[in-house]
Amino acid sequence: MSLSRRTLIQAGALALAAPVVTAVETLGPLKSEALASTPNQTWRHGLSLFNELKYPAGFKHFDYVNPKAPRGGLVRQVAIGTFDNFNIVIGGVKGAIAAGIGNIYDRLMASSLDEVSTEYCLLAESVSHPDDFSSCTYRLRAEAKWHDGQPVTADDVIFSFEAFKKHDPQLSAYYRHVVKAEKTGERDITFTFDQAGNRELPQIVGQLNVLPKHWWEGKDSQGRQRDISLTTIEPPLGSGPYKVKAFVAGRSISYERVADYWGKDVNVNVGTNNFDELRYEYFRDSTVALEAFKADNLDWRFENSAKDWATAYDFPAVREKRVILEEFDIRNFGIMQCFAFNTRRDKFKDPRVRRAFNYAFDFEEMNKQIFFGQYRRINSFFEGTELASSGLPEGLELEILQSVKDKVPPEVFKTPFTNPKGGDTAAVRNNLREAMRLFREAGWEVRDQKLTNVKTGEKMQVEVLLSQPTFERIVSFWKPMLERVGVEVSIRVVDPTQYENRQRSWDFDIILASWGQSLSPGNEQRGFWGSKAADQAGSRNFVGIRDEAIDALIERVVFAKNRTELVAATKALDRVLLANHFVVPQWTYGKVRTARWDRFGKPDPLPTYGMAAFPTVWWWDAEKAAKTGSRS
Repeated sequence: MSLSRRTLIQAGALALAAPVVTAVETLGPLKSEALASTPNQTWRHGLSLFNELKYPAGFKHFDYVNPKAPRGGLVRQVAIGTFDNFNIVIGGVKGAIAAGIGNIYDRLMASSLDEVSTEYCLLAESVSHPDDFSSCTYRLRAEAKWHDGQPVTADDVIFSFEAFKKHDPQLSAYYRHVVKAEKTGERDITFTFDQAGNRELPQIVGQLNVLPKHWWEGKDSQGRQRDISLTTIEPPLGSGPYKVKAFVAGRSISYERVADYWGKDVNVNVGTNNFDELRYEYFRDSTVALEAFKADNLDWRFENSAKDWATAYDFPAVREKRVILEEFDIRNFGIMQCFAFNTRRDKFKDPRVRRAFNYAFDFEEMNKQIFFGQYRRINSFFEGTELASSGLPEGLELEILQSVKDKVPPEVFKTPFTNPKGGDTAAVRNNLREAMRLFREAGWEVRDQKLTNVKTGEKMQVEVLLSQPTFERIVSFWKPMLERVGVEVSIRVVDPTQYENRQRSWDFDIILASWGQSLSPGNEQRGFWGSKAADQAGSRNFVGIRDEAIDALIERVVFAKNRTELVAATKALDRVLLANHFVVPQWTYGKVRTARWDRFGKPDPLPTYGMAAFPTVWWWDAEKAAKTGSRS
């Protein structure tokens, strides 16, 4: 399923992200005589901050869909863990949100999967903003309806915006510069910003999931007042292409396509949402889920394990071509996946300590022994994009870094970031020597085989917190190397709910973290690395970064006036993040691995920036399905 930039921000790097906003803007005017405009106000059918809009006003459908795709069929997908909540407003801070619940809602705008940075109107029929980007106005479609038949109104949009801003810490930070949402016409909502020049903000508010005010302010079937600040397993009212059909709390949930969906003929929806039913089956871990897939209890699977991809798919249905293994290129986002330190804890405050942990990590040997040589090491917080820094800074990037020269590590200007390289005995020995040197410089030395703080006598004891047992083998490979330099390492695996609670309250030493990066970073960087987010429960500043230089560089990214400046400012930010050694970078692959029972059709070619784009633009193929045999 294609997800928006906002979902990428909330879910992290492995979310299937749709194209997102960048920092150079070109807008296509909406040519419609039916729209009233004030002087100097232009209504538009789409927004882009990078190059021209591909699709003109009145376009029929996206090029990458099959507008005549057959409708029908059931697709069964996997979800890991459990769920106890349908309320997306507090999904990031309370409970475990149900997989696929976003299918029941529409947004003001929808992303295009074959453009880098473009959104087109969905719930809105048009959008307008002044040249200085100090506000924007969305006009709703008159035909937009909730599943109970009531119209989607301006009051619904305002209610939704205020609810997310009040109850969701991540989105509160994301919407921080949107100071007001007000009704300015029968179907018009104007969002006012706290400053001009933030070119992303019109599209950021366009990504808003719109919720039904009348439903949330009403009572449930038991006569109890609903509360949008609490979790719920009452299926919510939506306006989107699907609605909840059935569920067993924590185990499975099914969505059925809405036959009279108001937006089925809107151009951004044509050729999508082709399945009659979407079902998510929950498993406690991926090993069990893989066996369920082999037994034909699931139709589609994303494979995140290099070992399983190399060894676990040699079974009859694969050899008989009834199960298809296919990889799809990731072109729509970059990634930082890592071991992340909680720098709120004193033992991790010195960057030399954090760097020493990296020298005790032998990625090359791990890649050979565990990952079958499939991965490459991550060397950037924007790995896989043109935004990744390399070499020494020059040109505009150097000029930007000079503005914070006295606040960043000197090596930013002298030494390109590199990860230590292992893989053989001599390299590992040299790396461990360097780790010990860094620890000594930071005030730690080995006493009685334990790394000890010289001043306080504290032992270097670390707990690596995990949410899945499958990650234990990764940490277990790192653990002996750390123990050789005197670090005491424990591995703690907890259930998903406990993990979320500990992460939200910063109750951890080291976690496995990831940040997905769009092709055009912007306001979300404040929530990733900004000082204000460091103490904001539920934010994605897991590391606890509070750094004046990083804050200043984030602002250069947000207020970049063109693509050239955006790229330079992002590389500068990347370089400073790397030089502080906040994380031990892990690895990446550049493709998504998928396995599917051969029951589906897909457009050819698939959208450039959609990866697999499943199930968004795929459809049920009855002829293929008949050849795979009956489902279990």
